[in-house]
Amino acid sequence: MLKYIIRRILLVIPVMFSVMTVLFTILYFTPGDPARLALGQEVTEEAVAAFRAERGLDDSFIVQLGRYIYRAVFKADLGYSYAMKSPVAYELSLRIPMTAKLASCAVLFSTLAGIPLGIICALRQYSLLDSVTTLITLLGVSMPTFWTGLLLILAFSVHLGWFSSMGFGSLNEMVLPILTLSGSSIAIIARITRSSVLEVIRSDYIRTARAKGQRESVVVFRHALPNAMIPILTIISIQFGTLLGGSIITEAIFSISGVGRLMLDAINMRDYPIIQGGVLFISLAFCLINLAADILYAFIDPRIHVK
Repeated sequence: MLKYIIRRILLVIPVMFSVMTVLFTILYFTPGDPARLALGQEVTEEAVAAFRAERGLDDSFIVQLGRYIYRAVFKADLGYSYAMKSPVAYELSLRIPMTAKLASCAVLFSTLAGIPLGIICALRQYSLLDSVTTLITLLGVSMPTFWTGLLLILAFSVHLGWFSSMGFGSLNEMVLPILTLSGSSIAIIARITRSSVLEVIRSDYIRTARAKGQRESVVVFRHALPNAMIPILTIISIQFGTLLGGSIITEAIFSISGVGRLMLDAINMRDYPIIQGGVLFISLAFCLINLAADILYAFIDPRIHVK
């Protein structure tokens, strides 16, 4: 087990180095002079040259890439925001807790709603409930996040006045952002759960358990569901990472001060260090979430870490 965990952790390192290299390369060759963006278009050439020399922007691509990776890994230095006049790491540290809270609540709600829904549809295959649920899940996957958020605001905030449409502090403010962000995830988790449970309940050991006279709840939750959890856990981990990245639109709609809103403002201001740091955070979070899922696989199915 320990060797399996160490091997999985070591695999994250080259992935993160690759992400940092690709990300830095894309932004390095993106049109636009960082010095001009930081100082403005009316500044003199002498000031631009001094700024470039101070920030090391005159160095070669390899030197700048190596310096960026070294500072990010060993000093947690992700650069300096030209627009906000502060370190990128500091700006991210202020907003990461809010984004993590939003994504965690959304994935928790998606899991608690999607798994029971998928199990019920699997046990009632081709019933009216299964057909209606399939239709609803297809709608959930098809509807864009921005459109869902605006509809929820119009319905439950503007017309009914039940929930707040701004912020993410109180319970009243959390309802609409969570529903908006988790809509498609509930549908995806429910569909995967249905397919996985249907595959398992046709197995011989499930028929044997039923032949022994065990209750249906015991058959489902003790025998079927644990053996169907690998695909379900996989899609939950993928959705968690997707929700972290997809929070950009949700945070913009509901005026939530998170990483997504920060990156959107940085895109509008062409503040490349902030964009670079935000994408790096989402990539790292995605890798860590998948690492946690890989480790959980070994606890759910001990045969995995032996391979």
